[in-house]
Amino acid sequence: MAGRKVSDANNFLSICIFMITLWNFTHASMEHGFIANYSKSSLTIVPKHLSAQTTVLDLSDNRIHELEISDFHSLSNLQVLILSNNSIRELDFSVFQYNKVLEHLDLSHNKLWNFSGLPVKSLKHLDLSYNDFITMPLSPEFGRTLKLNYFALSIRNISIVSALTYLQVDTLFLDLEYLSEYSSGSLLVFNAKTVQIVVPQNANFHVLLDLQFNGTESLELSKIPSEQVEDLGTFLSKLNKKSALLNLTVTDITLTWKKLIEVFEAVGRSSINYLTILYPSLTEINYEYFNGADTSLKGLAIKYVQVYTVEFDQDIVYRAFSNMNIETLTISDSSIFYMRCPARPSRFKYLCFQNNTLTDTIFEDCNNLGMLETLILQKNRLDDLTKVSLMTTSMKSLNYMDISYNHLQYKDSGNKCNWNGNIIKLNLSSNKLTESVFRCLPNNIQILDLQSNQISTVPREIIDLIALEELNLASNKLNAFPGCGYFRNLQVLNVENNFVLDQFSEFSQTCQNIQRLKGGRNPFRCNCELRQLINLQKQSVELIGWPDFYKCEYPSDLRGTLLKDFHISELDCNVTLMITVVLVVALVLMAIVSFLCIRFDIPWYFKMIWRWTQVKHRIWKKKSEEILENVQYHAFISYSEHDSDWVKNELIPNLEKEDGSLRICQHERNFIAGKSIVENIIDCIEQSYKSVFVLSPNFVQSEWCHYELYFAHHKLFNENGDGLILILLEPIPAYIIPARYYKLKALMAKRTYLEWPKEKRKHAFFWTNLRTALQIKLPYSEENRALGTAWMGNDLLQI
Repeated sequence: MAGRKVSDANNFLSICIFMITLWNFTHASMEHGFIANYSKSSLTIVPKHLSAQTTVLDLSDNRIHELEISDFHSLSNLQVLILSNNSIRELDFSVFQYNKVLEHLDLSHNKLWNFSGLPVKSLKHLDLSYNDFITMPLSPEFGRTLKLNYFALSIRNISIVSALTYLQVDTLFLDLEYLSEYSSGSLLVFNAKTVQIVVPQNANFHVLLDLQFNGTESLELSKIPSEQVEDLGTFLSKLNKKSALLNLTVTDITLTWKKLIEVFEAVGRSSINYLTILYPSLTEINYEYFNGADTSLKGLAIKYVQVYTVEFDQDIVYRAFSNMNIETLTISDSSIFYMRCPARPSRFKYLCFQNNTLTDTIFEDCNNLGMLETLILQKNRLDDLTKVSLMTTSMKSLNYMDISYNHLQYKDSGNKCNWNGNIIKLNLSSNKLTESVFRCLPNNIQILDLQSNQISTVPREIIDLIALEELNLASNKLNAFPGCGYFRNLQVLNVENNFVLDQFSEFSQTCQNIQRLKGGRNPFRCNCELRQLINLQKQSVELIGWPDFYKCEYPSDLRGTLLKDFHISELDCNVTLMITVVLVVALVLMAIVSFLCIRFDIPWYFKMIWRWTQVKHRIWKKKSEEILENVQYHAFISYSEHDSDWVKNELIPNLEKEDGSLRICQHERNFIAGKSIVENIIDCIEQSYKSVFVLSPNFVQSEWCHYELYFAHHKLFNENGDGLILILLEPIPAYIIPARYYKLKALMAKRTYLEWPKEKRKHAFFWTNLRTALQIKLPYSEENRALGTAWMGNDLLQI
């Protein structure tokens, strides 16, 4: 496992370049579907019938042993070809003569021992590393023809290296690990800007002493044997201040503390500004003072340290690093648990102690870090946020601090936080902080990361963070969108992966300056408030992840619905608008009803129906046995001779129809000759179920009509009945009614009379109600048996 890590570190830069190049091609090609991936397909030959539009072809991890022109001649658009981890033995670059746009060719980890021909001129990345080359004719023509971004080669004969002098390349990877032939004193000259060398493992091959560079800025040396550590110091001593070499990376080296100090001192006297040591192994740590005051080194990074000694003075190590006169220091993944405060004002601007075991006591009461701008303490064992804030008090220049992935809590027990006022960017993600953290933050913070904590709300009593522009609250326990009352200048907010359901109103009212909102992957309750969030994407606010990550969770019938497909009307959400609409509709309906009532006289119809119902109910209770045996007529009609035309042409024909259901007593037709008029009137009234009086100005002028009304009224009181029906044919002014007609006046004052409607459309309804009031089942007798039976009716009008 350790060897695997070392190998990965050796090829770090090449892998990065490869991945970036592959990503660029892959991303562009995926959009058009021109990627052919046959990796790990157990192929022995290149697949046939590939699409002519293929731009990326991956044939890695197969068993292909031979390449032919016919394999690629149809792939004129091929840009990336990956043939790593196959069994190819020989290569003639002419097989790619039809691939004029080929830029990336990976033939690493094959069995190549020879190649011929020249690659296409479009080639920028060529990897021939980890093959079986013993000798290889890299002619000057090969070097002058190509201008590569990256070239990788594994060789066993140092004589081949001389051919690399002519190679035009930005990054050169040279694997000399299994070098079998080498004679000391052979100059190894390189022109690439970045050179990566795996040093020979043969302790007798002192390659480092023969290295020379022409314009090289970055050098990576891997797997330096412990016997050649002194060679590294000798090599560094040759680099004067005017050398172009600025960056040195050493990977997988075993040395003592004394040798490490010698490397530091040699680097400090050279042109190198930045030194990186990966996977170092310390076998012995003795007291060795290091004076880095006069060093030209600007930055040091040490990662993945392994210490193979049990007892040593920790203070020696920490003092050496803390007193280095450099600008940037990184010691990560090394299990250090303490770091001394510099003995004097330090030049440190950048300190990174990521993934160690540091506690809250680091830099306690330290006043010599006044120039420090960036402090990274990610993945340590920090617990108390208050102590961490006090640590920064004397760091007057500190503006960025990363203390994520710790165990930080803020207990808010009366101890006030005291941050350096210049901190503008703070990463507190992946800790154990709750909403109380908002009472322990730097006042001038601009970018704050609180992702993956235990925050359920933004409390109303917090520090007024006026300068805050970007806030990350993703993966917490929020159940509502936070408002911006205490950070009014907030422009970017991330509340992704919370418990957000609804309650968006406070956010929409207070967060007027938001430009970017990342709020997806939340269980949204789709209701009226969510409309404001949906409308944000129509405004100037950028909703990151819209619309794919914004879905309804509640109610259950909308679960999985995208917010962009959720619609709810304004009427359902605006109570004021709903009340207004209801009132308007009610007023309109009232106006329509009023108009219809006036136009069609609907109240008259309702009044008639109501009376009909009352009479129907009242008569229903009566029993037919109560009807007098001598009743022979349904109604006696009393009217003035001047109104006889209406009675004969309208009233009687509409009551007495062909069915004979109603029998009417009329004086001209039913008075018996020989009897006096008074006797006939009394007999007709006595023998009639109802008495109908047709009232008009002519009626009150008739003497006989007065007699008839008198006798009918007398019967009404004797029988305690309601046998009078008054029909007002024409209006009767009160002043024309004679004083002796006091009974008529009393009846018209107390009783409701039936008015004859002038509109023809009301006539049918008038006759129906009048007939219903008169209908009754008359007792059988010899006299009326021939007339048939009529049903008992109800009296509509109460006289």
